[in-house]
Amino acid sequence: MAIPVIMPKQGQTVESCIIAKWHKKKGDQVKAGDILFTYETDKATFDEEAKEDGILLEIFFEEGDDVPVLTNVCVIGREGDDVSEFDPRTQIGREDKVTKTTVADKVGVEGEGEAYAANVAANVAADAAIEAAADTAADAAKQQGIGTGGETGFIRSDTGDGKIGISPRARNLAEKAGIDYRYAKPTGPHGRIIERDIISLMEKGPVFTFAAKDESLKSETKIVEEGSGIGGRITTGDLGRVQSESQVAAHASYSPGVVPGEAEFTEVKLTNIRKVIAKAMHHSLSSTAQLTLNTTFDATEILEYRKKLKENKEKLGLRNITINDIVLFAVSRTLPGHKPLNAHFLDDRMLLFNVVHLGVAVDTERGLMVPTIFYANHKSLNEISAEVKELAEECQKGTINPDLLKGGTFTVTNLGMLDIESFTPVLNPPQTGILGVNNIVQRVKEVNGQYVYYPAMGLSLTFDHRAVDGAPAARFLKDLKTNLENFSILLAK
Repeated sequence: MAIPVIMPKQGQTVESCIIAKWHKKKGDQVKAGDILFTYETDKATFDEEAKEDGILLEIFFEEGDDVPVLTNVCVIGREGDDVSEFDPRTQIGREDKVTKTTVADKVGVEGEGEAYAANVAANVAADAAIEAAADTAADAAKQQGIGTGGETGFIRSDTGDGKIGISPRARNLAEKAGIDYRYAKPTGPHGRIIERDIISLMEKGPVFTFAAKDESLKSETKIVEEGSGIGGRITTGDLGRVQSESQVAAHASYSPGVVPGEAEFTEVKLTNIRKVIAKAMHHSLSSTAQLTLNTTFDATEILEYRKKLKENKEKLGLRNITINDIVLFAVSRTLPGHKPLNAHFLDDRMLLFNVVHLGVAVDTERGLMVPTIFYANHKSLNEISAEVKELAEECQKGTINPDLLKGGTFTVTNLGMLDIESFTPVLNPPQTGILGVNNIVQRVKEVNGQYVYYPAMGLSLTFDHRAVDGAPAARFLKDLKTNLENFSILLAK
């Protein structure tokens, strides 16, 4: 018995998924557990396994197709099983049939349908013949140097030995008319330019000013097809402009060390994830009033604390708690006292959250992802450390549940491990704040009249100035700085 395989539903908000790759082809024998195909949501990738043994009887969609969730994607069964009842395209075929019938009905009475079809076929054939003739004419014109579709396509006459044959009458007329006779199409004996060719050139152009004509005859400037002078005449300025463009092109074509024929760039098609990130970043910067404040804090205490945790993690059964985990914990405890920064700005109102759903930026091979630690303000440092590692791993594998990539009330992004001292994090609307964590550098401060070095860690807070003013945002940074510099006290609260 044939069994359809549907596009799974991932999360509550995903309406369709894209088939990224088929691992089996029609007619293949499959076993339960074999991967049939890989599919993508906006930010995650999943593998769909076969639930039954059998033959892959039919595939309804190709790689790259966007398939609504819960739609039949393929069918597994035994040889000879009928799969037509599972084909989601069948309904489309029926609709086409209905449409065609309706058209025939509108054209005429019963019995005239065949005549109508023959008439349509004849019209199609006639159109094809016209297009073919147009293509042939275009090719011929191109070979002769005559442009189509408004192109001028001028050529210069040349007898082949570098000399241009032109009759005296034609030369005189060209001089009086102020045109460069080299652009004339010769129709005289032995390829000579005669008077009618000059007259034809006067009618079609190009026509020069006298100064430009003399200048053009002296040089081998690239053809000027449009003049800026009176009546479209080509001026010396036009010649200079084209010459300058030619020189720029010549410089651009000089590329020492470049292998002839080697491509200068590689075109890469954007992935779905890259498109989503691009759209989100542009929307963020174009729809909010972003401002960034920077500060540093003395990281001596959290470095010492982290050192103790590392030395005792096995004895205490702790995860490998990092400096980033400590910052996340401090943020989750500081935000409740600064609700305008733990909020969503919705143009005409704000949602001030009493809990902290902390977004954490994760760098993956496919692009930036921001999973959420829900209710972070109620979780211990060890719990936050464990959860953020699990979420990051799922993002790296591409198996993160799409619902975990939403719902954040504030975001933390860390570029400190990449030696960034300060940057401008981009808001994740409708959130009103995002904190950037920077690297640690040695700085000097005065202690009891003595200058001492201390490890200074940078923090960069971007906030939506529509929702929060500079002073409240600065107060959040100040409190966060105090909590981090006195981390043991924060843990005791």
